[in-house]
Amino acid sequence: MVFIGIFVGGSKVVHFNRLQVFSDDDDDDEMSDLSSSCPTFPDCGFKLPNSGVVLSCLDCFLRDGSLYNFDYGVSPSVFLTRVRGGTCTTAASDPPEMIIHRAMYLLQNGFGHYNVFLNNCEDFALYCKTGLLTADRCSVGSSGQASSIIGAPLAALLSSPLKLLIPSPVGVATLTAGMYCMNRYATDIGVRSDVVKVAVENLAEKLGYGNSHGRVIIEHRSLNQGTAR
Repeated sequence: MVFIGIFVGGSKVVHFNRLQVFSDDDDDDEMSDLSSSCPTFPDCGFKLPNSGVVLSCLDCFLRDGSLYNFDYGVSPSVFLTRVRGGTCTTAASDPPEMIIHRAMYLLQNGFGHYNVFLNNCEDFALYCKTGLLTADRCSVGSSGQASSIIGAPLAALLSSPLKLLIPSPVGVATLTAGMYCMNRYATDIGVRSDVVKVAVENLAEKLGYGNSHGRVIIEHRSLNQGTAR
């Protein structure tokens, strides 16, 4: 499993976690799975009550894991060579100041309820970087990891009837892999037609939580053409 967050400077990362229920007797029974006992940064682990959006230092975020860049604005050919989901997207990244503004705003206002298929850490990071959301919040989200989880068994299922027509096991495996890759590409946020660009100040209304007055503002800023670093 790959955990994705937004680096906001000063060795700090804003990311989106699943809430864990520890005890029905606790006053605050929903807590982040990230420990807040950081010896270096007193504000590490900061989050609002009942919110999964967390500010943590880079070391606590990594938890002895490895650090990788999530690539934005990659070409379709490069995207298809990345067999593992949750590593890149064809969507271009917005400017750094806009990305950090979204992340810090969501730290103070939340990002709705965590859902592994509809609203996970990758969905959070993709929104912060691009401002894009799927228009139908009941469909699969923008997460490449979720698409991979769904796409692998779906590709195997769709290729099963063709086993009778393709006697070679290698041919069947190649066909299944091709279907899997095309499914990942078709659900990438950079090529989907069911995405809209939503201003962070109106995200609560779009996600269906909180109180927001007025209409939803759709951002019309053009995306950068290039890979985020």
